Amino acid sequence: MDIREMVASITREILQSMNEAKTEPSPRVLYVFCDSQAHEAFADHFIQLKNHGICHDLLFLDGETSCWLGMHKIECGGAGKIIAADEYAPVPLEVPKDYDGIVIPEIDLDNAARVASGMKGTIKAEIIFSALVTGKFVLVGSDVPGIKRADRRTLATLTLPAAYEKRFHRHVQEMKELGVEFAEQKRLADRVIARLNAVRKKAEGVSEKPVLTPLDETEAVFTGRLLTADWVRSQPQLQGTTLQVKQGTIVSPLAVDSLRERGITLSYLGKG
Repeated sequence: MDIREMVASITREILQSMNEAKTEPSPRVLYVFCDSQAHEAFADHFIQLKNHGICHDLLFLDGETSCWLGMHKIECGGAGKIIAADEYAPVPLEVPKDYDGIVIPEIDLDNAARVASGMKGTIKAEIIFSALVTGKFVLVGSDVPGIKRADRRTLATLTLPAAYEKRFHRHVQEMKELGVEFAEQKRLADRVIARLNAVRKKAEGVSEKPVLTPLDETEAVFTGRLLTADWVRSQPQLQGTTLQVKQGTIVSPLAVDSLRERGITLSYLGKG
């Protein structure tokens, strides 16, 4: 090869690598599943995320205190416990650093209680704690029974007793106050896309008009700062539903009247 051709080839490679380095990395989320079969029902979610340029990884629990992320086995470390199973694997607290958000389709009474109390000791509790502390969003499935998959199989039951169920819902409310977001399992991918799009537009300095974020068939979230009667009248689909607003949102007196006329219940996020 002529020396000039070689120099030109090397120059092209250097310029190409510089352009690739400038490319904005794709956003990435982590889905945390109870076992290696739980993800099969979410195949459409992953297609939807891919179509929106969002990468995802899957983490499978191997028990309450251990899990698999790719080929790495991650374990919780207790007091005085030394982990030697996989020296290259991150500890649970380090996992959220590589992701823009965490998605946990199903949470149970035990983990909900740990998260609500600020306790660690399980994979889910430590990952949620780390994500919230570092400012990452955490999405959890809202339509779950509160009893983990393994317990449902072992005990041959699908629901918690009434007393435990009441306690589970109390923990869920406390998790919301800590910043955990809940949505129906079938809409988790929609919430991930909406969340990451909002972050991108904020980074680009694009201001958004107040919008409705779907939660389920009977709930929606108003994301603006001022709720007016004109806005309520422009949303006929809210008739007879619940409209959630953020703490600090100003609701005009005429908007209150419009909500009442249309049978719309107003609920403040994070308020017990």
